[in-house]
Amino acid sequence: MGGHATITAALMLNFVQFSVLGWRLFSQESGRDGSDLKMAPFATAMVPSSHIFHFRKPTNLVFPIRCSTTASPALVSTRSKAANFDLMTYWASLMVQINQKLNEAIPVQYPPQIYEAMRYSVLAKGAKRAPPVMCIASCELFGGSRLSAFPTACALEMVHAASLIHDDLPCMDDSPSRRGRPTNHKVHGVDMAILAGDALFPLGFRHIVSHTPPDLVPERYLLRVIAEIARSVGSTGMAAGQFLDLEGGPNAVGFIQDKKYGEMGECSAVCGGLLAGAEDDEIERLRRYGRAVGVLYAVVDDILEESLKAKGGNDGKKKGKSYVEVYGVEKAQEVAEELREKAKQELDGFEKYGERVVPLYSFVDYAIDRSFTIDETRG
Repeated sequence: MGGHATITAALMLNFVQFSVLGWRLFSQESGRDGSDLKMAPFATAMVPSSHIFHFRKPTNLVFPIRCSTTASPALVSTRSKAANFDLMTYWASLMVQINQKLNEAIPVQYPPQIYEAMRYSVLAKGAKRAPPVMCIASCELFGGSRLSAFPTACALEMVHAASLIHDDLPCMDDSPSRRGRPTNHKVHGVDMAILAGDALFPLGFRHIVSHTPPDLVPERYLLRVIAEIARSVGSTGMAAGQFLDLEGGPNAVGFIQDKKYGEMGECSAVCGGLLAGAEDDEIERLRRYGRAVGVLYAVVDDILEESLKAKGGNDGKKKGKSYVEVYGVEKAQEVAEELREKAKQELDGFEKYGERVVPLYSFVDYAIDRSFTIDETRG
């Protein structure tokens, strides 16, 4: 594993350097530096009939929504609007476009075995597309357009899929299934799964550089986006979380959850803000929000899985360290409530952006209630 990890790191570094150089040349030749930046208004598209939405009863988890009595009327109003926001339609409308763009981004080429393995995970039915949706919502918060965010959003999904492929390997979490079907290495073999994951990381970087409209996003913004993604998957990010999940003791559970799950949420929110030119203090607020939401999703997932296991529905899958495993369901519920309130408090700082912050509030509540699922069918 050490050899392939070294090769992967070298490939990623060389590719980022090459991509940045190419982008600079393109910017110089086109004469575009982003000064003519134009942002599209916040909008929600219609959902094609090819997507079927299955509503599911809310979970039995009880996390009362807390709202500060000292909050301004405008802030209370924004939180109330989030409770009534049609997140399902918003999410599904983005999924239609994201899935289409991902399909176009990974055509089967030579050697076909690698591309088929890449597509198996990236285009998997049941993928929620949470990282790209959060990226786009964060970009729209600051007036950014979806057109400018889609390339990075798709890259985040590629990186997310790559991390899951590697996490599922026998030498890691040894997971036999994901999203209701066999994991990548069970279908394509361990060797091809490793290569598919290795290929998806640099493909994500290339996709950002080659598909982001230079008249919408300045080069300096893209450089920060690429650096943010590289940081989140590296030795101080998700890789560190995976290592401690394998080797660390129970006292490391908070660090593991932050790194394995919080990093992707943080990176997704931050990248959206960077694309739209958010101020540094706003980026840091997005960072804290995204991390809290990422861990919140993981904690609630663990609580739901524990409930399923109690009903005899456990799939026998090897599990990493979690709050439920270490501290029990009751403590995990307390952690989830704290994370939800922390995420919302960070969003309170974006009160001046009005209704554009509503989708981000809505993501937080959805992490708890899971009131709908989206099942894509192709006609």
